[in-house]
Amino acid sequence: MAFQGKKLINNPNDVVTEFIEGLVETYQGLQYLDGFPEVKVVLRAEVSGATYDKVAVISGGGSGHEPAQAGYVGEGLLTASICGDVFASPTVDSILAGIRAVTGPMGCLLVVTNYTGDRLNFGLAAEQARSEGYKIETVIVGDDCALPKSQGIAGRRGLAGTILVNKVAGAVAAAGLSLADVASEARRASEVVGTMGVALSVCTLPGQVTSDRLGPGKMELGLGIHGEPGAAVADLQPVDVVVTHVLKQILESNYIPITRGNRVVLMINGLGATPVMELMIAAGKTVPKLQLEFGLLVERVYTGSFMTSLDMKGFSISIMKVDQTLLQHLDASTKAPHWPVGSAGNRPPAKIPVPLPSSRSMKSDELLSRPLQLTEQGHILEVAIEAAANAIINMRDILNDWDSTVGDGDCGSTMYKGATAILDDMKKYYPLNNAAETVNEIGSSVRRAMGGTSGVLYTIFCKAAYAQLKANSDSTVTAKQWAEALEAAIAAVSKYGGASTGYRTLLDALIPALAVLKERLTSGEDSCTSFVLSSEAAVAGAGSTKDMQAQAGRSSYVSAAILATVPDPGAMAAAAWYRAAALAVKDKFHPSFNSSINKSES
Repeated sequence: MAFQGKKLINNPNDVVTEFIEGLVETYQGLQYLDGFPEVKVVLRAEVSGATYDKVAVISGGGSGHEPAQAGYVGEGLLTASICGDVFASPTVDSILAGIRAVTGPMGCLLVVTNYTGDRLNFGLAAEQARSEGYKIETVIVGDDCALPKSQGIAGRRGLAGTILVNKVAGAVAAAGLSLADVASEARRASEVVGTMGVALSVCTLPGQVTSDRLGPGKMELGLGIHGEPGAAVADLQPVDVVVTHVLKQILESNYIPITRGNRVVLMINGLGATPVMELMIAAGKTVPKLQLEFGLLVERVYTGSFMTSLDMKGFSISIMKVDQTLLQHLDASTKAPHWPVGSAGNRPPAKIPVPLPSSRSMKSDELLSRPLQLTEQGHILEVAIEAAANAIINMRDILNDWDSTVGDGDCGSTMYKGATAILDDMKKYYPLNNAAETVNEIGSSVRRAMGGTSGVLYTIFCKAAYAQLKANSDSTVTAKQWAEALEAAIAAVSKYGGASTGYRTLLDALIPALAVLKERLTSGEDSCTSFVLSSEAAVAGAGSTKDMQAQAGRSSYVSAAILATVPDPGAMAAAAWYRAAALAVKDKFHPSFNSSINKSES
């Protein structure tokens, strides 16, 4: 069902002029011609046609593709950009105004995307400018590789590859070469670049409804940057599969003369509503495919939103064959505000070794490896750790659901990473017969695998418990010493995290557990029963967080009404692993657990 699109705008009819006003306020090197609303031209502030002694490079077209093309106005790239209304070619008068404003004796190159309206309006403006005495050359860019060659007289559409052509033209013009040379290099660049896009949604024009042409779970291959239908609609696929399909379409279409061994540059272009994270994922998957599957040398990678389609979700891939000359043009300096900074230069290796040694490398292999035979305490530790980790793994989805209500929605996923790392590492590294070192290694697993606040808090928890246990010279840890280690761990988390009882954190599960554990052990209760009863206190404490106002973490920004709908996910996770460990020990080892612990205490 179609619905009214949400836009942070004023009058839909004023979006282009208000965009231009904001652009020139942001970048002091830009100006615009005072001809709104008919004439919408952005130009370099320091250039005057009467005195400009280099070739002017002008591009433009319908708006809605920002930052293209106005964002590329600047020394070393475009001299001016002609802006039409959204998805509408600029008028002849507007194009002529731009030509007259910036063109000097060296002449002007018009770089035009291959759409009928742009060709006609820029073509007529070029003829009129020539009749006025200006030297004009035109380069038409059609880099689309999605559609078959037999597309009548319309030809291939101009897409994000136009940005690379503009950069080449701007660099040659900035070097002071002639109009013929600038046009020749731009034309050469346009003949060796290919582009194809994929979208997860269509775009919404200002003031209009959002189309539902693409349903849930669908993507469109080869659609145009104005939202026009593409070559095919398919089921949504992982980005690996999408990238492979797009690269084959570009490189095996015979549109561009690229063969194995060629040097290329790559552009991953967001279409307007694609997060940078997803664009970088696409870039990271595309480069090795180009190198290993197609035998190409990737010289440069440009990743970002260069030519968009309003709020469309998706990306396009552009590949340009380069030689050393074209590469120098792309690397040449520019002051255009939206050309990517830091993209020039040779690419070093993508990764280097981590410089700091792990804690394991500083300890003996015998100390940090799984014993061939476990002691009774080693068996108890193994069972408790395994049960605790599996409890967290099984709670991943519900923890994420709770955290979506009161936080950022990743508590379960974060805890899951830590739990799976613990299980994997326990099989190889944990010296289970040594309780202190095992707790220390759990902290190392957590530190390596878990991000965010939870990861560092549990690392602090384990390191503090390890320090307390390490002070004990006996190989077997008593129940009292376990309680002291838990107390030290809680104190460290409270010290560094700033939370305490009633703050709606994991401590609201662990502090009640500690209190009951100490109380029961002091009263003479057996170790296993004390452990189980303290786990019940942990569960009750975690459940009580529904009635608490958060005073720490992201939940502290959430209203009391929302907090009251779910318990604190961190507290529930802590209660879950503590309770699972207690019940597993009880089920498997009671009463041997008590005899083992009590022996060490006697």
